[in-house]
Amino acid sequence: MKLHRPSKTRTAEAAHGIEARRAEHLTLASREVMTESGIVRVTVNDSESPLAWLARRKGRDGRTMIGHDQFIAGEKLRADFTRGHLAPRVTSSWSGIARGKNCGGGDAGAMTDAVIAARQRVRLALDACGPELSGVLLDVCCFLRGLEDVERERGWPARSAKVVLQLALDRLARHYGLRDNACDSAHIRTWLAEDASFTA
Repeated sequence: MKLHRPSKTRTAEAAHGIEARRAEHLTLASREVMTESGIVRVTVNDSESPLAWLARRKGRDGRTMIGHDQFIAGEKLRADFTRGHLAPRVTSSWSGIARGKNCGGGDAGAMTDAVIAARQRVRLALDACGPELSGVLLDVCCFLRGLEDVERERGWPARSAKVVLQLALDRLARHYGLRDNACDSAHIRTWLAEDASFTA
């Protein structure tokens, strides 16, 4: 009599608590996430985030399209965006009956300290990146739009969104302290002789 053993993928799917049929279409990975109660191991779908795709994909030079600190910075922004409940609601809320004419999802009285803190972190991060770069960060990191969609919506040339996103993620990584300001600053070069100096 032949014993039936579950395959490795099926066992992994059961461990993740995801049905086998659904898991076939996902790129599942395990990550450690810092929460208020400590580090927690979670299952994530890597195919969901455009940043994860860029972090895995290699360019002609053999390096990944975005670096590790850029990926971490983008995912940190996305986590705060999610915790802050900043994504637009596309369905009705059945969580309770409204208590007044101004009671809605954005009611400040109903927000917890964690939600308010997450919203403040998102605002500070986007302010640090400036209006020129914050839009592409929101589109790709938070709303999970692909680079081609961003280029089409904004009327940008092909492959330009990747360059703008890399610059935005660099600035975001600096804001989060993942990158040293001194290392990234450009050195001033002059063509003066060694014994020459500027005079006022």
